[in-house]
Amino acid sequence: MMSTLIMFAAIFAIFYFMIIRPQQKRQKERDKMLGAIQKGDKVITSGGLHGTVAGIEDNIVLLQVADNVKMKFDKSAINVVVSKAST
Repeated sequence: MMSTLIMFAAIFAIFYFMIIRPQQKRQKERDKMLGAIQKGDKVITSGGLHGTVAGIEDNIVLLQVADNVKMKFDKSAINVVVSKAST
C-alpha cells in the first residue's frame, strides 16, 4: 500500500517537472512579451501575417501590413516580435 502511494507521488512529481512547470515558464515569457509590445515593433501573427504595430488599445493591436492598410488583431494573436521599435 505504501509503495503504491510512493509510486503515485513519484509519477506526479515527474509529470509536474517535465510538463506542467515548463509550460508555466513558457506562458510567463509569452505574457511578458505581449506586455512589452509597443508602437513601432515589427511582429508576426499566429496566422503568419507580418506587420508593424501602429497602435495598441487594451487587448487590441492595430497592425500596419502595407501602405495605407491597417488591420486590428487581438493581442494574443501576436506570435513573435521580430524587432523592437527604435527608441
